[in-house]
Amino acid sequence: MNIDLTKIYDISMPITHEMKVYKGREEKRPELTVQSDFSTGSAYESVIKMNMHTGSHIDSNLHMIEGGSTVESLNIKELLTKCRVIDFTSCITSIGKKDLVNKNIERGSFLLFKTRNSTEDILEKDFIYLDRTGASYLAELDIAGVGTDGLGIERAQSDHKTHLVLMNKGIHILEGLRLADIQEGEYFLSALPILIPGAEAAPIRAVLIGLK
Repeated sequence: MNIDLTKIYDISMPITHEMKVYKGREEKRPELTVQSDFSTGSAYESVIKMNMHTGSHIDSNLHMIEGGSTVESLNIKELLTKCRVIDFTSCITSIGKKDLVNKNIERGSFLLFKTRNSTEDILEKDFIYLDRTGASYLAELDIAGVGTDGLGIERAQSDHKTHLVLMNKGIHILEGLRLADIQEGEYFLSALPILIPGAEAAPIRAVLIGLK
């Protein structure tokens, strides 16, 4: 696999207090506080407070499974990988099996879903999500991972079926990606999490690199 370092795309969400957060909940908005500046000392230092599921991040199993695995157990080699961006901007409410079956998805692939979330102001509202039929179909294909431009892989599922189906198959879940300027196709993905032992999720700096 040959990568093209002249084509690097940052698909991470900037972390600001004004950013889009899950269902617009105020408690999920990041807070960046200056702890010291040059008027009080010789160095500038700040503190950030944020929910682990705000912005671009990866889930680990503890998020939905009691006693599940945590961030330090993630295999980062699996998050440095070839991936495929698929355009689902025609989907109105969700992505299901019916939308996936004709996409020629290869077993073991890592997929990123571009939807209306990337181009319309719906992230804090009824964003496009992966429904349980879609999750089950991807699990049957033993895909390696799936990423979404929504603030969650699911939306308003009380049984969290989408998460659970994917997690029980060891499928990586990336949420909060920015794909508005990304075309369908194959890329090299870097989506490394901050190493926070014991955490159920972690922020990522997600980057796509073009392939030659």
